[in-house]
Amino acid sequence: MKYIECPEVYEGQEMSLFLAGGISNCPIWQPDLARLLKETNLVILNPKRKHFSTDNLNIEEEQINWEYNHLAKASAVSFWFPKETLCPITLYELGKQSTGKKPLFIGVHAGYVRRRDVEIQTRLERPEIKIVYSLESLAEQIKDWARTNYLL
Repeated sequence: MKYIECPEVYEGQEMSLFLAGGISNCPIWQPDLARLLKETNLVILNPKRKHFSTDNLNIEEEQINWEYNHLAKASAVSFWFPKETLCPITLYELGKQSTGKKPLFIGVHAGYVRRRDVEIQTRLERPEIKIVYSLESLAEQIKDWARTNYLL
């Protein structure tokens, strides 16, 4: 596994996975998912940077641009919806990504307040996607996909 964290730019061609999900007002879950995927040959694209100041408008725009560009570059996208926040930007990203053909993996904490919305909207747009309810199950789905694509 190779790990890229915002603001580092990924320019490679390897199979990659974008870690979409809550990054504000919630636990830092991205390193846990990355650890669960360490045996894969995926490039993990993590938008959660170590230092982020919402007072700096330049960093805010850089963050949004990084996420936009790396979502487009990623071979697949995983989503994690933690219970602590609504994740409005993640919902927006999920809506956009759902209309394409890129592999998506969706995990929702059982206590996430908009869980049913994610379940119903996903079933309507991408019925082949099986939503899971833990980071461990999310990692297993991704590893199964990686094995199928010879990335383990």
